[in-house]
Amino acid sequence: MTAEQQPTPVVTQAAERFEISVDDRLAGFTEYLDHDGQRIFYHTEIDSDFAGRGLAGALVSQALDRTREAGLRIVPICPFVAGYIQKHEEFADITDAVTQDAVDYVRTQRGR
Repeated sequence: MTAEQQPTPVVTQAAERFEISVDDRLAGFTEYLDHDGQRIFYHTEIDSDFAGRGLAGALVSQALDRTREAGLRIVPICPFVAGYIQKHEEFADITDAVTQDAVDYVRTQRGR
């Protein structure tokens, strides 16, 4: 399959996560919790069948854009999201530091 024939990934918002699909197959997701005007991203995962295609970056980029559109601030507990924000300074203005309160909130809500 050539680059021109590659399927276009589709990002959708589901209950407390954004998902990325390729050819109607779930390729990965980033999970979050909304709390006090913040969207706390705590886990991102890409299926190994889809690794190395840049899907995690595409997923997180759209998730952060939609977070901005929703008027929420970003708390990047997830290491991938944190690294993405470090490389893409356009999200710095809506990013809050990870606090113990945010970590505790996720643990309380998700048992992590």
